[in-house]
Amino acid sequence: MILTIKNAISEPGGGGPAASPGPEAPAGSAVADRIVRRTLSKREGEYASEVRRLLDAALELMRQCGTASRPRVADIVAAAGLSNDAFYRHFASKDALVAAILEDGGERLRSYLAHQMAKEPTPERQVRRWVVGVLAQADEDIAATTLAVLWNGSSVGDVAGRHFASAPVASLLHEPLAALGSTTPELDATLAAHATFGLLSDCLWRRVQPTPGEVTRVGDFCLRSAAP
Repeated sequence: MILTIKNAISEPGGGGPAASPGPEAPAGSAVADRIVRRTLSKREGEYASEVRRLLDAALELMRQCGTASRPRVADIVAAAGLSNDAFYRHFASKDALVAAILEDGGERLRSYLAHQMAKEPTPERQVRRWVVGVLAQADEDIAATTLAVLWNGSSVGDVAGRHFASAPVASLLHEPLAALGSTTPELDATLAAHATFGLLSDCLWRRVQPTPGEVTRVGDFCLRSAAP
């Protein structure tokens, strides 16, 4: 096997090797790069599984603890069946993990609402379906988990004081509000999201569900925001 390659080309008129036009990569660097990529590819699935286990374990512990206490890193690692090394391989701190849980929850809610809105044939009904879907987080089956996540996220700078999904979920209203005549659909969607998530937060902390009348009222408000 050839491990090194010697430059035997001579300079014109001389006996020494030709001058290199510039810095060259070490011999075998392409092979090394391929090996590194292959190794990382094998570990990618393992790392993705570790992250998923940490997120799921932390979410379950938050649900169990509610607003009485916050799970520690040691609790999360134990519940996930992983080590501290695995935790800190993916997250710099517990706050970083909480932020990831909030982001994950926001993406799931956005995906769910987009699917529900796609069932509706008109922009008006899409907006109303959006409102119903957001306020459904106050339903008894999921309210405790939603409240626990919000409480644990209250110390995370990016989301403190607001619902973690309000910004990504509001973007779903841009298109239907524009179709209804809004000249500033992004702003109107933000205002609609503040109103809807504001009522949701109130219901979560009071541990009640919005009444049908309140749901309709919020829907009316969101639709009025689109008036030209």
